[in-house]
Amino acid sequence: MKRRAPAPVKARSDSLTGAVNLGREITADLAAACSREWLVTNGIGGYAAGTVAGALTRRYHGLLVAALKPPVGRTLLVAKIEEIARVAGESFELSTDRWHDAAGTVAPQGWRYIDKFQLEGAIPVWTYAFAGAVLEKRIWMPYGANTTCVLYKLREGSPPIELSLKALVNYRDYHGITHAGDWQMRIEPIAHGLRITAFDGATPFDLLSDAAVAVDAPALAPAHDWYRNFDLALERERGMDDSEDHLMAGTFRATLKPGTSLAFFATTEQGTSLDAARALEDELKRERSLLTTWSAAQPATAKSSPDWLRQLVLAADAFLVARPAAGEPGPCTVIAGYPWFADWGRDTMIALPGLTLATGRPEIARAILRAYARYVDGGMLPNAFPDAGSPPEYNSVDAALWYFEAARQTFAAKRDLALLRQLFPILEEIIDAHIRGTRFGIHADPADGLLAAGQAGVQLTWMDSKIGDWVVTPRIGKPIEVNALWLNALATMAAFARALRRGAKKYETLAQKAQIGFARFWNAARGFCFDVLDGPSGNDATLRPNQILAVSLPVCALILDQQRAIVDVCARELLAGIALRSLGRSEPGYRGHYVGPQSERDAAYHQGTAWPWLLGPFVLAHLRVHRDPAAAAAFLAPIAQHISSYGLGTVAEICDGDAPFSPRGCFAQAWSVAEILRAWTAVSSAG
Repeated sequence: MKRRAPAPVKARSDSLTGAVNLGREITADLAAACSREWLVTNGIGGYAAGTVAGALTRRYHGLLVAALKPPVGRTLLVAKIEEIARVAGESFELSTDRWHDAAGTVAPQGWRYIDKFQLEGAIPVWTYAFAGAVLEKRIWMPYGANTTCVLYKLREGSPPIELSLKALVNYRDYHGITHAGDWQMRIEPIAHGLRITAFDGATPFDLLSDAAVAVDAPALAPAHDWYRNFDLALERERGMDDSEDHLMAGTFRATLKPGTSLAFFATTEQGTSLDAARALEDELKRERSLLTTWSAAQPATAKSSPDWLRQLVLAADAFLVARPAAGEPGPCTVIAGYPWFADWGRDTMIALPGLTLATGRPEIARAILRAYARYVDGGMLPNAFPDAGSPPEYNSVDAALWYFEAARQTFAAKRDLALLRQLFPILEEIIDAHIRGTRFGIHADPADGLLAAGQAGVQLTWMDSKIGDWVVTPRIGKPIEVNALWLNALATMAAFARALRRGAKKYETLAQKAQIGFARFWNAARGFCFDVLDGPSGNDATLRPNQILAVSLPVCALILDQQRAIVDVCARELLAGIALRSLGRSEPGYRGHYVGPQSERDAAYHQGTAWPWLLGPFVLAHLRVHRDPAAAAAFLAPIAQHISSYGLGTVAEICDGDAPFSPRGCFAQAWSVAEILRAWTAVSSAG
């Protein structure tokens, strides 16, 4: 008889009862279990991630991907554990591996023993059932440490089980791939485990077990055995190298009776505590505190919120990380997405209000704003902080403008005048640089007060795909969302100047001129806005979602009928499940599926691929023009299903533009989570 996961239980706002509960209808289906990915993070850029089935499908999957130069320098150290349980002489292999051979062999097939999978808060929990035994497994990372904990607990079973854990290790950049050849690592026995040194100069890391809570002390067997040709199906789908080798460095064994546990630790930290029960309780306590903080800050929202919203409050924390070089303690930047993005200026500023203010953590918003102020150069904010530690890249026309919007919302939340005094000179510098002109032809046009930008071969807006020398969506001229942000930045500066009792006339005059000039964006012939004005070929009438920001931002230069027309055309032509298409379906060049090699995917990235982050501005714009909170909230309801279908407990980077709108790209994206949180908060407050 097929066993199903229990129905979600309505929980208190600080409860860790999860919104993700998968039964055998998913876990017993290999394809379904491999398509759902879990994630845990450590607050400094490191993470662990994998599939529900346990099979590796990406180069980015791993049990310990350590941030050796927080929040970057991410390095795969431990790929996975191969688990074998023995009961009364019978062996049950609980891990799952697909091999890169002609037959696509899957062996072992441990997914068959997974009775259910759930998130306890943000902690993934597997329940295995075999030979009358019920074994639970939890994985988490202690906050602030490059450490992964795996805790096995035998809930039921007689006779006892013998559990063997084979640790598969590596040492490579998380973007890379390993074909081992004759690579020899140094493996040394230490107290409670093994120390691995991959090569001279590599950071050593330890594999440890906790014998204190096991019935029998684990027997440790060091080894040096390469497991070759793991098949990485999603890399093949992406047109990338699709096989990899990992080193089996040792086996940990213990005998468990009902109620007893075995803990495994993978860590770069010296002196790691082996008290797994305490470490687990610390993590659960931290997650409860995140929910308590949110419910205290948003009592009305928390009281009536669906389970999926609480899950996203916890998901938001994964993106908030420390960047020691920024000079701020604690979280002060945003990882744009897992598993492959680092911190990006544009993504950080878009995501900041939802990740911090909507979750009741304004102190982090202030730290991020102060940290990024250090990087303003020529009136611009960095678009990217490269992994390799090279200088920041200043190739974004809108990152600095989003900085104003993040500052506006942060000030509105707490009216922190001390912070405003600190930031105001930086904001003045940004405005002045845009009026004078800065990199890539970015300048305010004195004729209409609008912001123009762009030069051949450079991608400056958020639609930034580039294939070789080909910029897929160059958008040279006056992009609509850039000018909506420019208008709002000027209005924000005027408000800030008044709050500080300084002269606001300059900014009021600039804002008035930009507001009059913005009327040029309306395209009466098509009944919505031009996407770009004054481009190399004139005005671009292509239907894109960027105009929704002209309606969702606080200051709107369009009349109500125009605003309503924009919302309605976006709902009719661009809405795709939980996302908005980046291009109208009837427009030339539309691509409805984001698949294939890098060049094909990049060509589709902003040519039809749908983006969940845009659902937030769409909902806010819908609320603005239709004034119906229930109708606006209905657009967010499908998130309840989405968080159980791809990145578990979180929201994807992108989706296909064509039905069934399959999620793609990063399985956890900061601005997707943030904008949905922000939109729900606004809608629930309006209701």
